[in-house]
Amino acid sequence: MFHLTRLLMALFSIALLSGPALAQVSSTTSEPSTVTIPEDLTPEQVDGLVARMSDDQVRAILLERLDAVAEKQAAEAADREDPITELNEIWAEMVASWTHVAVTVPNIFTAQVEAINNFVGTFGSTGALTLLGLILSVLIVGYIAEKLFGFFTRNWLSGAEMADENDLWGAVKYLFRRFCREIAGLVVFYVVIRALGRGLLTHEQIVYAAPFVLYLIWIPRLGAAASRFILAPNKPHYRLVNIDDHWAKYLHRNLIGVLFLIGFTLFILHFNELNGITGGETRIGFWLNAATHIYIGVVAWKAREGLSQMMLGTDPDHTKFDEEVAHYYPYFAIGVSAVIWLLVEFLVAQRNPVYLHMLVQGAHYTTMFWLLIAPALDTLIRGLVRHLQPPMMGEGPVAERAYKSTKRSYIRIGRVLAGILVILMIARAWDLDLSEIAGGGDESGSKVIQFFIIIAIGYILNEVVSLWINWRLAKEQTAAEESPDQEAGEGGGSGGSRLATVLPLLRVTAQVAITVIFALLALGALGLDITPLLAGAGILGLAIGFGAQKLVSDIVGGIFFLIDDAFRVGEYVDIGGTMGTVEKISIRSMQLRHHRGLVHTIPYGEIQKITNFSRDWVIMKLKFTVPFDTDPNKVKKIFKKIGAEMMEDEVHKDGFLQPFKSQGVFDFDDVGMIIRGKFMAKPGKQFTLRKEIFNRVKAAFKENGIDFARREVRVAIPGLDDAENLTEEQKAAVGAAAADASKAQNPA
Repeated sequence: MFHLTRLLMALFSIALLSGPALAQVSSTTSEPSTVTIPEDLTPEQVDGLVARMSDDQVRAILLERLDAVAEKQAAEAADREDPITELNEIWAEMVASWTHVAVTVPNIFTAQVEAINNFVGTFGSTGALTLLGLILSVLIVGYIAEKLFGFFTRNWLSGAEMADENDLWGAVKYLFRRFCREIAGLVVFYVVIRALGRGLLTHEQIVYAAPFVLYLIWIPRLGAAASRFILAPNKPHYRLVNIDDHWAKYLHRNLIGVLFLIGFTLFILHFNELNGITGGETRIGFWLNAATHIYIGVVAWKAREGLSQMMLGTDPDHTKFDEEVAHYYPYFAIGVSAVIWLLVEFLVAQRNPVYLHMLVQGAHYTTMFWLLIAPALDTLIRGLVRHLQPPMMGEGPVAERAYKSTKRSYIRIGRVLAGILVILMIARAWDLDLSEIAGGGDESGSKVIQFFIIIAIGYILNEVVSLWINWRLAKEQTAAEESPDQEAGEGGGSGGSRLATVLPLLRVTAQVAITVIFALLALGALGLDITPLLAGAGILGLAIGFGAQKLVSDIVGGIFFLIDDAFRVGEYVDIGGTMGTVEKISIRSMQLRHHRGLVHTIPYGEIQKITNFSRDWVIMKLKFTVPFDTDPNKVKKIFKKIGAEMMEDEVHKDGFLQPFKSQGVFDFDDVGMIIRGKFMAKPGKQFTLRKEIFNRVKAAFKENGIDFARREVRVAIPGLDDAENLTEEQKAAVGAAAADASKAQNPA
């Protein structure tokens, strides 16, 4: 379609420019005119062009344009190679490079001698020795200045000693002060040698001295200071990472060794380049680079126990994923070292000056450093979250789950930010402007970068939303569990807040919405057409609307029940004769837990009426049956006293909304009179309060000589005035009469 449009544009342009000529050509001519194709046409020009065109001209121009399109497509196809061919070519280039390495082995020593001879020839024998002497003298003076600075700042570390071995901030404070003191000493060292070097050395001499100081002194010493800050090889009680003394000292020594070898490699390459020896003549860089990667692999293999200790950390809430990362980290380090070595060999085989310059600058070492430190950053993030996260709110399983969930959210957000940092640092090492690429500098790279940016933003937003909801949910549920009533299942426990009921559904809804929106945005960033997906989603929604009307009814009903605040998680409700505590709610149904353990799942669409036993307040009415001769006013005073005492009791006063009091005589039966008392309590507290009131009423009745009425049989024997002097025959007669009377009252 694009080429056809271009063809029509060309035809219109030809006709426009050749209008006067065409007027003079016969309609029967067979030779088309040769014209120049313009760039822009107006609609009026197009109409005039079509009216003046001949068939032969159209045919000739069409053939010309088709030939041009075919040639362009053939050229593009020739430029594109299949992946297997490209891989074979890459492999052939690398094999050729390694063959060249083997061929140039005899040249290594002779070329290095030549480089030294060129160096001596540049300055002369005396000048070269003088330069070395001056460099040594400047370094000695700089070292003395550094030591003097350390002597005068020795009090920096005073007051930073830890009072407790578990005092993280004390350890960080001490180590940070020591690290700053070392860095300040290195700065003094650098300033002194720079000032002396500029005063004593010529520009040509500085060109040789500067790389020597940078690569062989500054980089190893800076790495040693950083290693002492993290590993603290001689200060185990200040150590920030979880690793024993043996492996801490081993890694510290070999880290300095690796940095020195890297510095030596970069210095030799720079020195040879200054003295006219290119890398292709000796390929000494291959051997030094291979030695560095082998050294790293050997250290990672031997210290895999210590590295695993360090990666796992001391967080008791670590996950299975953390354990797997810690276990495989040494092998990951070996793999990264091998991959970076292969990358270097690939770039060297390309013989691109830009890539070779980046390798001389150490871009591959920077990449390897950040890839190796990425898992260590994860350990650092987990340690910081563990010590910086606010303490757990409340107690109980809900608070503990919320605390761990919040911790994992902080860790996941930290991991994304650490990943972004690693990517930015690696891109900087290779002089890649990600903002320019994302802005459209490279179409394919721009799409990929935009894709990952959208995914990262969506992931962080999802974690932030989950973090906030978990925090509020923990706060609400923990507040509801501060004083749980263990007997609240008999008919009305206190429920959670409205937020505690709605937030779990809000969390699921928000996560699904964020996932869908950012997934579509990410796919769109890759250049995929998401219109069919949106259309498919609309059709699916329509199908669900027609084919799952019951499901829609359940969902809509649940939404309105939640809007009406008809129930909350933890409340005791009655739904059409099904009673239980609301244990869980979902989009379409709710689960009721009966106090005997049964679980009922009820769709919202089937709910006609809800009776809530746990909302706001509960009134409990208690009945006590006492003998007919009991003084009601005395009982009323006893109830009033019990109510006042319980309102002052620290254990029970918070459960009352109104104190326990008497309602007087409620009824009579054939045993005694029924006196009723009542109190108003918070939902869920009534059962514990009722039990305590029963105990106190029983004790108070006993203390005041009041018995509880109970069913009994009395036998009246006329003429029997002295009941205590009954004979055995009389007692037997009384018992038989009582038994007959009891059977008469209770024939069953």
